[in-house]
Amino acid sequence: MEIEGRIWIKEKGKNFIGHGKVELLERIHKNGSISKAAKEMKMSYKAAWDCIDAMNKLSHEPIVVSALGGRNGGGTSVTQKGLEIIKAFRQMENIYEELLKMFEQDLQAWNNLKIEDAFSLQKLLQTTRRPMIKTSARNQFFGKVSHIKQGAVNAEVTLQVGKLNIVSTITLDSLKEMDLKIGDSCYALIKANWIVVFNEQPKGSMRNCISGEITNLIKGEVNTQIQIKHKDIQLSAVITEESCNDLELNLGKKVWFGFKANHVILGI
Repeated sequence: MEIEGRIWIKEKGKNFIGHGKVELLERIHKNGSISKAAKEMKMSYKAAWDCIDAMNKLSHEPIVVSALGGRNGGGTSVTQKGLEIIKAFRQMENIYEELLKMFEQDLQAWNNLKIEDAFSLQKLLQTTRRPMIKTSARNQFFGKVSHIKQGAVNAEVTLQVGKLNIVSTITLDSLKEMDLKIGDSCYALIKANWIVVFNEQPKGSMRNCISGEITNLIKGEVNTQIQIKHKDIQLSAVITEESCNDLELNLGKKVWFGFKANHVILGI
C-alpha cells in the first residue's frame, strides 16, 4: 500500500498555488517565456496565461512580469517574490513527502490492529503522531518498545525497528521519567563514532551486533565514514583511516557493526 497526496495554498478561498503552478513558474523562469513553458507542460498558452493571471491577482506583489519589445526582444520573467514562493512551496512539499513516508511506515502497524480497534481514533493518532527531529547523531531510528528488563540501577530496553532489535541501557530514573512501556513508540540515537566495525561477528559483551553490506565509503585524511545496509535500514560508522586499511574495507563487502547498549540514547 502507498499513500499519495498533494498540497495547495489558498488565498481568500481561491486556489493560489499548487504543484502544477509552481512547475509552470519554474519553467517560465528557465525559458523566459510563457509559451515555451506551456509547450513543455503540454498545455495551451491561454491556460498557462490564465494560471499566471490568477496568481498575480491573488498575490500582494506581482509574481510574473512581461516586457514588450525593446533591445532584448521582450520576454517574461518570474519576480523575486515569485522565486521566494517557489522555494517556500518546494520546502513544504519536501516536508509533506517526509510525513507521507512516515504514514506509509505506519501502515503495517495499522494492518496489525485488531478489527475492533481498526477505526479507533486513538490508535491512529498513536501510530501517526510522530515528530521530525534533527540531531548530531548519524544513526536515528524510530520503533516500538518490545521488551523491558529492570535491574537494581539500570533498565535494559529493547526497541524493535522493523525486523531489527536494538538494545539500550538506561537508568531507572530515565525509564520512569519517560514513562516507557511495552508498545510505546520511541527513538534510538547512536553516534557514528560509537560504532565498532568488524570483519566477522564479534564475540564479547556488546549487546548490539548488526551485519550488513557496505554501500558507501568516504575516506578522509584521518577518518573514514562507512555506511552499511541491513535489510531496509542504513547505519553509519566513523573509524580511523588506519582501521579501514587494516580491515581492507571496500564497497560491497559484508561487515559487522557493533555498539554497546549504553551508547544507545532513547528519546520520546
